[in-house]
Amino acid sequence: MKAAAHPVVRLLGQVWLWPAVVMLGVGGYRLGTPEPWRDEIATWTVATRSLGDLLRLLQHIDASNGAYYLLMHGWTAVFGDSVIALRFPSVLAMAGAAAFVALAAERLFGGRVAAVSAGLLFTVVPPVSRYAQEARSYALVTCAIAAATWLLLRALDNPGWRRWAPYCLAMAAAGAGHLISFSTVAGQAALVLVHLWRTRAAVDRRLLWQYPLAVAVAALPVVPVMLLGSRQSDRQLGWIATPSFRGLVRFGEHLFGSDHVYYAFVLLALPALALPGRRWQAWQALLLAELPVVGVWLMSRGSTSYFLDRYLLFTVPAWAVLAGGGVGAVYAAVAARTGTGRAVFPTPGPARVTAGVLALALLAVPAVAALPDQPQVRYVGSHNGSQEPFRAAAELITAGFRPGDGMAAPLGNQSWAMVWPGVSYFLPERVHPYPVFVAQSAVEAEDLSPVPCERPEACTGQGSRLWLLVLGDTQDPLAALPPEWAKVLLARYGTPDQVRPLGGVTLALLDRDS
Repeated sequence: MKAAAHPVVRLLGQVWLWPAVVMLGVGGYRLGTPEPWRDEIATWTVATRSLGDLLRLLQHIDASNGAYYLLMHGWTAVFGDSVIALRFPSVLAMAGAAAFVALAAERLFGGRVAAVSAGLLFTVVPPVSRYAQEARSYALVTCAIAAATWLLLRALDNPGWRRWAPYCLAMAAAGAGHLISFSTVAGQAALVLVHLWRTRAAVDRRLLWQYPLAVAVAALPVVPVMLLGSRQSDRQLGWIATPSFRGLVRFGEHLFGSDHVYYAFVLLALPALALPGRRWQAWQALLLAELPVVGVWLMSRGSTSYFLDRYLLFTVPAWAVLAGGGVGAVYAAVAARTGTGRAVFPTPGPARVTAGVLALALLAVPAVAALPDQPQVRYVGSHNGSQEPFRAAAELITAGFRPGDGMAAPLGNQSWAMVWPGVSYFLPERVHPYPVFVAQSAVEAEDLSPVPCERPEACTGQGSRLWLLVLGDTQDPLAALPPEWAKVLLARYGTPDQVRPLGGVTLALLDRDS
């Protein structure tokens, strides 16, 4: 009788393990070095409020991210609000997504080659490593959708409420984390229909009512978020352009962050779609990847556009599953032609584990190389086309701060830049410049940013010095202000004494006693 393998050996042989480990390594690499950009600052300023203040804010803005903010509220209460602490849940989530990609590929295509290949291919997609290092909901939503895909495939094989229940939870988590992710139901429904067609001779008729009911149950907690978010969509999404047909055709290049990576995935997917074996399953994966994109594109042709690459990041796992299936199909064809037929990933011994780790380390190089090297700014040009040197501004203010100093930052129609909370994040507790031109703080206003005064002259305070922050690089910061602000500051302080363009933001010191 053959002895049972040691638990550690069995663990090392699991198809999900190595993709998750590689993703942890890629996501954790220099996690705290790039500075938070404005959306991450929004996460911090919301998550660190009291629970009551957080819930009140969601009634006015960002309800679609409410579930994520609540999660981060609990997380920061335990682990703090450092850059690493804010981003680490995304690293864990993307590692989970890599594991579920491997499990879904194993169930869909059957075999370790397809499964491990899919999981590892997922880790080298540049936006995957990027959003694994971002304190936003995209990584957690991607993980939830990847989990839901695997759970759906399990339920199709043996339907029953013990299998549908975790699927419902995963879909509800995804929808509550980001409403657009619920569009994956379009791809899932097509996958289910293909499954019903393939198994029509012995179809389990429970699927005809259990799947629609499971989707309805998963949607129950999402509906309130959708209703509340729909009232806020104009304010939050008005900047997204209506997509063209060309935008749809070339969307994959944006989704993958590189046309080379996208077309590499397409080439890897072709064998799965063309070679005999599991072509039906390959088309199921393709429908799962593409139909949500087409559905969101169609919705975005109306008054509000949702067609943004990061909003559809959750479709990348399906592409990775399909590409992994292509690798598995090529291997199966070669094995059949050569007559080898041997398992590529048998239970690993120490030598195989060592070789596997080295191979995985080499595979992770492209993803790590895609991570930003600039310590001052993340992803210049990908979000707003400008740098956000919040730390640099905070360090200069801290170095020259005197008790009684004030601070003015872009507000009103420039509050999207999150300069005020961004600089505040890096200011030490002992540095408290009083707010100038502010009628209500962000917490009092139940918003992300402070509310500006209607009468600027009434909100300048009594101090003799003012730290002024304006958008853009300029030697004349007063010219970058609203005229009524500039007039008040010029009369009170005169021209700035020190002007420091920082790359996207200019900091100036105004001192009426100098």
